[in-house]
Amino acid sequence: MFVDTAKIYVQGGKGGDGCNSWVRNRRGKRVPDGGSGGKGGDVIIRTEPNLTTLIDFRYQQHYSANKGEQGGSSYKQGKRGDDRPIKVPLGTTIFDAQSNYLLRDLTASEDNVIVAYGGKGGCGNLNKPSEQGRAGEQRELRLELKLIADIGIVGYPNSGKSTLISKISNVRPKIADYPFTTLKPVLGVIKGKKDIVICEIPGLIKDAHQGKGLGAFFLRHIERTKFLIHLIDLSQVNKKEPLSAFNSLNEELKLYNKDLLKKKQIIVVNKIDIPGAKENLPLFKSKIKKKVYPISALTEEGIEKLVKVLQGNA
Repeated sequence: MFVDTAKIYVQGGKGGDGCNSWVRNRRGKRVPDGGSGGKGGDVIIRTEPNLTTLIDFRYQQHYSANKGEQGGSSYKQGKRGDDRPIKVPLGTTIFDAQSNYLLRDLTASEDNVIVAYGGKGGCGNLNKPSEQGRAGEQRELRLELKLIADIGIVGYPNSGKSTLISKISNVRPKIADYPFTTLKPVLGVIKGKKDIVICEIPGLIKDAHQGKGLGAFFLRHIERTKFLIHLIDLSQVNKKEPLSAFNSLNEELKLYNKDLLKKKQIIVVNKIDIPGAKENLPLFKSKIKKKVYPISALTEEGIEKLVKVLQGNA
C-alpha cells in the first residue's frame, strides 16, 4: 500500500538522575562524591533509499529514545541513553504538527535530523545537592512524502498515462479502459546512458486543487520533477475538447501551486491511432503554438522519438 502522509509522536529520552553519595576522606571528613546522570537519547529521523512509502507509520505512531543512566558514587558519570532512529523514504518533509513549522526536507541519501532532544542528566552532589534528570523533548510531527523523479506525467483520467509509462519505462501498472485505473503514484525508470526516473500520478479532474478526485492527493509528487509530460487525449469527438482539456489542466496546476507552471512541459497528444484523432491535431497545434508530440501509446507510434526527447531534456 502506498502511503504518503503520516502523523507520529516522538519523545527524547529522560536524563539520568544525579547521584547523592558521600564518602569520608583521609581526614575522616564526610565529602560528596556523586556523579552526574547521563543525557537522554535523541530521536533522529534519517532517510533510507530502499523505502518508498510511509506505510510503517500506520502501525506505529509513538517513538521514544532511551533514558540516560543514573550517576554513581566515586564521581561515576551515568551512561548516555541510546538514540532512537526512525527511517523514512527520500523526499520526506517533516513538520511540527502544532505550529506547522517545516523542520527539514530530507532529499539526500543518509540525510538526517534530530526531531526530539534527550533531556539533560541531573548533576551529582559534588558541589551542590544532586538533581533529577530532565525530561526529553516531546513533539507531534506530520510527515509528507514527495517522490523524487526527473519527469512527471499529468493528464485527465483515461488519457493513456498508464499505457505510456508502461511503454517507455520498466514499470507495468494496471491498465484498463475506464477512469481512475491508477489509484496511487507510479514510479518507473527509462533505461539509457543515464537512467531517468518518471512518475505518473492519478488523473486530475476539474477543481482538483480543492481536493476533488484522486489526483489532488498526489499533486505534491510532481513538485520536485525537472519537467512534465502533459498528456492529452486527441481522440475526442469535439475538436475543441483537447484544447479545453489542456488549458483546464494547466489552470488546476496553477491553482494548486503556481510554480508548477514554471516547469517545462513536453506536450504529448495521445491516441492518434483512433479514427478522427489526427484530424484534431492541426487545430490543437494552431491554438497552443507550441511543439507537440503526437503518439499512440497503444501501438507505440511516435514512442521512440518521444523517448529521445525525454532523454535530451532530463
